[in-house]
Amino acid sequence: MRLSGITPESTVDGPGLRFVIFTQGCPHQCPHCHNPESWVNDAGKEFSARQIIRLLRQQKQTKRGITFSGGEPFLQAAELVEVALAARQMNWDVVTYTGFTYEQLIEDNDNDRKALLSVTDILIDGKYLHELRDISLQFRGSSNQRVIDMAATQKHGRICILQSL
Repeated sequence: MRLSGITPESTVDGPGLRFVIFTQGCPHQCPHCHNPESWVNDAGKEFSARQIIRLLRQQKQTKRGITFSGGEPFLQAAELVEVALAARQMNWDVVTYTGFTYEQLIEDNDNDRKALLSVTDILIDGKYLHELRDISLQFRGSSNQRVIDMAATQKHGRICILQSL
């Protein structure tokens, strides 16, 4: 998989202390994006899922979870599923950011993308829209973006917004 970066400790990319993977490549290219260096598909650095899993296992167990950000994580869904499963074995939760909406992802017939949805605990969906920028929002940049509780969404068959973290 191609990554634009790794942040071993973050408190701004999801609840608690997190290991963050920034994927490389993004079709959305939102104006005023926080990570425009991640747009180009062939930039960044190549890693295998196995290399990332080794990095995870070297981490302190005090972390709450792993976050996939971007770029666009769903462009590299298969590899991220492997990493997410390893994180879950460490009792970490999984947060995935995406410029796609949940509805777009479930309508897609891509099994790897559906698998990444199934191992995601919290999905933060939607493109960053600068005109809806709101710095008071937790873990997102614009008010159109949703923080979706994936377990509740899958259980109830409708989008369930996470009310508190």
